[in-house]
Amino acid sequence: MKFNNVIKDITSGKEREFYHLDHTSFINIRIDGIEDGESSFKECRYIEVNDSYFNLRYPFWHCYDIVLKNIKATENCRAAFWYCRDIYIKNIVSFGVKVFRECEDVLLIDSEFTSDEIGWRCEAFSINNSKITSKYGFFESKRISIDNLKYFGKYSFQYIEDSIIVNSYLDTKDAFWHAKNVIVKDSTLIGEYLGWYSENLTLVNCHIKGTQPLCYCKNLKLVDCTFEDADLAFEYSEVNGNIKSDIISIKNPIRGELEIFSVGEYIQDENSRNDGFILKPNKK
Repeated sequence: MKFNNVIKDITSGKEREFYHLDHTSFINIRIDGIEDGESSFKECRYIEVNDSYFNLRYPFWHCYDIVLKNIKATENCRAAFWYCRDIYIKNIVSFGVKVFRECEDVLLIDSEFTSDEIGWRCEAFSINNSKITSKYGFFESKRISIDNLKYFGKYSFQYIEDSIIVNSYLDTKDAFWHAKNVIVKDSTLIGEYLGWYSENLTLVNCHIKGTQPLCYCKNLKLVDCTFEDADLAFEYSEVNGNIKSDIISIKNPIRGELEIFSVGEYIQDENSRNDGFILKPNKK
């Protein structure tokens, strides 16, 4: 990125302090002060911010082609990135709520976020080597690509579409509800009620722990997965594939063919739907 201006070593709490600037490099900036102004970088284009501190709300709205490196953002830095496009972020630690909303083409690397809401209705959102703690992560987002994420919280990845997650650890209940066209590989999924109402969810070499996983799924695929503390699985689901472990119980699956080491209990309620589900032994 070519810069026409360099701004460094200043502190500002003014409203829209850098409004509509473009092709500018910012170094050692502190967004803080008694003025308590908001939207410091609103409507900026082609900017880079390095080694800086944010303690005021709404800093980046309607910004395009922005790079941030080595950033600290406090809980006062609310709703930091809304309606932005082409964002590259490396090494940010952020505690502000509602941190991304309706953003497109985002890349996060080596970063950590603590935010009750993160990544709502975003598109083309990539994450590498990061940690997120959130109650509602990535609601209704599309084309998410994740490699090596540690996620802690609840209600994650609901209504997401066309996404892939690999090499990750997700400790989150009610994850992937209504997810569509999603692949998760080589990952650990811990939490209750995983993947309900999903469509075209594929889990490859995943370890799945928690009660009542994967119910009401359409075209669920399992490849070389293992289960732990999983009971009442697959109720009213279409499921195909193989499980490389035992499972406590399976209840009322609709259709498909599943290989499994052993099932503690197979439950088929009277008058429940069953269109020909087949359970086959999978030898250890």
